[in-house]
Amino acid sequence: MATIADVARVAKVSVSTASRALRDSPQISEATRRRVKEAARELDYVVNTSARRLASGRTDAVGLLVPYVTGWFFGQAITGAEQVLRAAGCDVLLYNLVDVAGRRSFFERMPLRNVVGGALIFSLALSQEEIRQFTRYRIALTTLGEATAQVSSVMIDDRAAATTAVRHLLNLGHRRIGLISGELDHPMGFKSSRLRHQGYRDALAQAGIAADPALVVEADYTVQGGCLAVARLMSLAEPPTAIFVMSDEMAIGAMHTARSMGIRVPEDLSVVGFDDYKMSELFGLTTIRQPVLAEGRSGAELLLSALGQGTDTPVHKVLPTELVVRATTMRLEPRPWSAP
Repeated sequence: MATIADVARVAKVSVSTASRALRDSPQISEATRRRVKEAARELDYVVNTSARRLASGRTDAVGLLVPYVTGWFFGQAITGAEQVLRAAGCDVLLYNLVDVAGRRSFFERMPLRNVVGGALIFSLALSQEEIRQFTRYRIALTTLGEATAQVSSVMIDDRAAATTAVRHLLNLGHRRIGLISGELDHPMGFKSSRLRHQGYRDALAQAGIAADPALVVEADYTVQGGCLAVARLMSLAEPPTAIFVMSDEMAIGAMHTARSMGIRVPEDLSVVGFDDYKMSELFGLTTIRQPVLAEGRSGAELLLSALGQGTDTPVHKVLPTELVVRATTMRLEPRPWSAP
């Protein structure tokens, strides 16, 4: 396979001149550009984005660092980011960490070095050492879904959004409100579940209601997780009349299992989800809508801005969420009295 050095040799120019000519740099004369491009065609040379560092000190490739590629949220956020990056002519490289061991291995090997000019980090709170790794290789950073003071970020206000969800249930007369939560102390360090849990507690406290630990069940962010969690909640001696669920996928699982237990939604149990997942409208699910595609796009735009301006001044954007009221919540009706 021909290299940029081969092209330079055939065109009788330096490697840096060949690189600039192939990028149509105005610093190179038209005659030299033609000669270099003709040499590249003869050698069947394909431009390697990493080689662009030879002349510019950076590359047009961008890395997307994701904890998991599965799951609706990450799929949507990646799609939004790619739309912007590809429109800007960037090559996009996706890195799937999978777990804590994968994260540790990534930062030990740092495969992004000398390959990308910037990286968009999804839902990971970066440690100071991890930030130093990117800085060491002059890789511009933007985070999506997690805020770090010295790194530009795009996120929503998870705590306020959760408060809105629970306040909706309180306004409908519910006082015994359950929570199906993500893992609060996740080994990957995700903060959103803890922030939403705090928002749940904020709403109860504002209503003068003491939080009951028995009404909080942790689960993974899957339909199956919601199925298992609601079975525990509705088996309590005094089950909740409403639940706030931290993702729509869990909420859909929760409704399925509740109905299989003979529990009507919303007559016996009101349910509020989070995300406005693609199937939520079909299930009539009341939920908190977060603009996931817009989060991905905004993160990519911030990263491109940092790459273009070469600035180290971080920018933090908080995108709005919205309560979408559908058919899974209703005003609490007094339960019929029955003789002991």
